[in-house]
Amino acid sequence: MGDNKDHNCDSPEQLLENTKENIAKFGLQVIMVEATPYLPSFAYSIGLWQTYQCPEIICFGLSSKLGHIIINDVAELIKKGQLPQAGSTFADIFKNNDAQFLNVHPLSIGDYFGVAIRYYGNEDFPALQLIWTDRNNKFPWEDGFEEEFIYKQPLLDRNFEFKFREPKNLTTFSTRQWMDENNPILRVIHDSDGDWQFLTGDQALIEDACIIALEQLVIRDKTLNEVFDLEYGEQAEREYIGGKWTRSKVTEEEEEEI
Repeated sequence: MGDNKDHNCDSPEQLLENTKENIAKFGLQVIMVEATPYLPSFAYSIGLWQTYQCPEIICFGLSSKLGHIIINDVAELIKKGQLPQAGSTFADIFKNNDAQFLNVHPLSIGDYFGVAIRYYGNEDFPALQLIWTDRNNKFPWEDGFEEEFIYKQPLLDRNFEFKFREPKNLTTFSTRQWMDENNPILRVIHDSDGDWQFLTGDQALIEDACIIALEQLVIRDKTLNEVFDLEYGEQAEREYIGGKWTRSKVTEEEEEEI
């Protein structure tokens, strides 16, 4: 079955054409997106909803080869009439680990299913997330889940009002103008060392800098979730709240701005 990557050399038109051909031939297309230094890898299906009236499937944190195999293995179960349900646990998808399905919240569809959205023409299709357990066979929401795997599987049935991978109490840098005068955040910088800066654009002095918990910024302005996936060393700018973000690389001088 099709094994394209979201960031390959194919044009969007060619990728969509390949997707149509593979769905017609195999019933689905598998899209692989490789990990970056900041974001985990993921794989998702296209065509299960159209072909089998089953939600599309997405899984995070696996190698490209394994992600492709797992999505196809789930598709084989679906073809045999074993439709996965949210909350259902399977012991035979992974060799030594349990797996469970969660509903993907509609507000998370647009973050990960880019090619599927182009194929269907909208975001109005259901999806399930396949969750794997750690080496102790614990799920991410269970006590004792291994810390090193926490951010490899964003849980898409929750956290749609706070999409950042970091803890809600993460220390970030912002400005007095945001805190005291309620001026909007117009520029976000994700430093190469992992720090986040949320700037109003009218700060001028080091005295304007302040420290804010990440969650407090998002509570006041949920549109900041739109840049949760900024890579290390990237920034995004806009003209007003709700405006389109323009992304670019950050220079060394810009990282030291505050």
